[in-house]
Amino acid sequence: MKFSSDEIASVLQAEIEHFDSKVDVSEVGTVLEVGDGIARVYGLAGVMAGEMVEFPNGAIGLAFNLEETSVGVIILGDYLTIQEGDEVRSLGTLLSVPAGDAVIGRVLDPLGNPLDGKGPVQKAVSRPVEIIATGVAERKPVSEPLQTGIKAVDAMTPIGRGQRELIIGDRKTGKTAIAIDAILNQKGTGVKCFYIAIGQKDSAVASVVEVLRREGAMDYTTVIAAGASAPAPLQYIAPYAGTAMAEHFMFNGGHALVVYDDLSKQATAYRQMSLLMRRPPGREAYPGDVFYCHSRLLERSAKLSDELGGGSITSLPIIETLEGEVSAYIPTNVISITDGQIYLQPDLFFSGIRPAMNAGISVSRVGGAAQTKAMKKVAGGLRLDLAAFRALEAFAQLGTDLDSATQSQLDRGYRMVELLKQPQYQPMKMTDQVLSLFAGTRGHLDDVPVKQVQQWERDFLQFVHSQYNGLVEELNEKQELTDSVAEQIVAAIKDFKTGYKPESK
Repeated sequence: MKFSSDEIASVLQAEIEHFDSKVDVSEVGTVLEVGDGIARVYGLAGVMAGEMVEFPNGAIGLAFNLEETSVGVIILGDYLTIQEGDEVRSLGTLLSVPAGDAVIGRVLDPLGNPLDGKGPVQKAVSRPVEIIATGVAERKPVSEPLQTGIKAVDAMTPIGRGQRELIIGDRKTGKTAIAIDAILNQKGTGVKCFYIAIGQKDSAVASVVEVLRREGAMDYTTVIAAGASAPAPLQYIAPYAGTAMAEHFMFNGGHALVVYDDLSKQATAYRQMSLLMRRPPGREAYPGDVFYCHSRLLERSAKLSDELGGGSITSLPIIETLEGEVSAYIPTNVISITDGQIYLQPDLFFSGIRPAMNAGISVSRVGGAAQTKAMKKVAGGLRLDLAAFRALEAFAQLGTDLDSATQSQLDRGYRMVELLKQPQYQPMKMTDQVLSLFAGTRGHLDDVPVKQVQQWERDFLQFVHSQYNGLVEELNEKQELTDSVAEQIVAAIKDFKTGYKPESK
């Protein structure tokens, strides 16, 4: 076989022209000790805080503690097969997760790996897990309502797009139920929802996913799960990963709702990692920067200015209290970061008042700015009235004689409590809420027996939708309670009451 010298010369010429003298340089260290989801590594002198490193088994780690002679690394994956003496390479990049439409409808772990058996995520866009929150100049005040579909919340502690409203209470008082109802109510609004389960039982997460799927909410929802069996580092980064996915929509002019269920378990995971890293413990053995851990997360929820597209992230962080201890370290921290809280009380929950919201302690610091004009007018003093009713109810239990004004206030209070009860997974439209609350606050239910209030409400709303469709459409369109609309509602109530006989049970 003969070779042409010209051919060989041209190949050599091309090789020389395209020769790249870059050398693949990566810093390498050695594992000194490993266990409980963390490793101490010697030799990564140039590694940066938060930089990714790779172990021989393919697991990814994050540089967490930079010390003089070693680096503390948190391991995001299987640490059981990592051994002392293993080689660790620094990757020179920050941790990022997939984002965009590809993650919608999926159940993922905090690294973006699928947990739903539907194959890998088509990674079109990726976003860094940690970014600095948008500044004051890039935001605008919260002015647009985010309806949860729950009468008690939308009337007394309204939530606006871009707000952070804390849901706080003991375990098993309906915290997750409120958050799930809020997600279900976003159907058809274009709001993308992210449910982040931290330290929850896998069976509980599976049942939430099943509810979302059954109600058709998985079409616009992503579930990020770091279950109770997941290593502490994964539980720690889960909320940041979910927020990064939501930010893709916010920065593209969209709206997102993020539920962190719950941040007290994330704080526990952070405490575990910090103590293993020998960081000095502070109050309740949490590290000194646990406040920063939550503040830098929740500050990423914002309503962007019009110049940046006007997108928003609304967050509903959940905190679990022990024996109603709101003044514990983590609850007080998160209360001071958020724009209000919905406090759920066990006594109310067990007495059948659900949602078990304590009207006295629950508050929204955005207030009426996050309500439609109709809702603001109809539910203006409702929270204060209910709080006053609770105090009056306690006084009435002493058995003293009450004057007629106090008695009528009590009677109306009992009916309003009954009216604000709502079954799970049945969010209500804004117009229905306004019609219902109008009847209650304006005294049209005062002659209805307390036990029949909920039946009356259901039948009344059915009657209005069938007989007064024009009124419903006008209220839907204008979202304002004008005098003519109020007159029409009063007429509808009178018309309904004339022929109404409740079903006897």
